[in-house]
Amino acid sequence: MTVTTDTSAPAEAAAISVYDAIGGRTALTAAVDIFYGRLLADPVLGPLFPQGAGARHRAYVVTILGEALGGPERYRGPDLVAAHRGLGITNAQFDRTAAHLDDTLGELGVPRHLADQIIAIVASLRPAVVTA
Repeated sequence: MTVTTDTSAPAEAAAISVYDAIGGRTALTAAVDIFYGRLLADPVLGPLFPQGAGARHRAYVVTILGEALGGPERYRGPDLVAAHRGLGITNAQFDRTAAHLDDTLGELGVPRHLADQIIAIVASLRPAVVTA
């Protein structure tokens, strides 16, 4: 997914990825850390992570989101469907998670139009994550 930056002349507009527009891997890593802090503290979602969300898990999420947002990352972790199979994740839990992501992006000052694009991209993962 790309966004167009404003320049002095429309013909000179350069398309950049959402990944670059939000600040690349550094910004994405910060967002994932805040996001998981929210998830783990949530009384409904926290129990889905009985062992917490360690560095390896967070790195997988940074990488898969980085790829999805147009960054140079290439996800080579566990299959998403297999990783979420048996967890019984519901649509309501997925929506609650998306709300935490939206709040995280707002806290970090991500412009609304970019946050909306990120939420839409993550929403496309619903079939792989919702298992109940």
